[in-house]
Amino acid sequence: MEGSGIGQFIPLILIFVIFYFFLIRPQQKKVKEHKAMVESLKKGDKIVTTGGITGTITRVVDNDKIEVEISENVTVTVVRGTGVQSLMNSQEVKK
Repeated sequence: MEGSGIGQFIPLILIFVIFYFFLIRPQQKKVKEHKAMVESLKKGDKIVTTGGITGTITRVVDNDKIEVEISENVTVTVVRGTGVQSLMNSQEVKK
């Protein structure tokens, strides 16, 4: 009877392992890549904001904010960590 108690937890452990390798680990990798991309932003990079607005970085204000030119003579300040979705002129190939 004691062996059957441990045997009941084996499916739960397997489910956790499957969730870790198929859901949790890839999400952590994606967050790490996004953080590295946001930290490497510089003047002249073309970006897409979280709201879908495209623009060019004109100035890096502090480490928290950037100024993005979205049209001629129109600049907006965007929070660096949460406001930038992706780079448009990225050298890496999307999969």
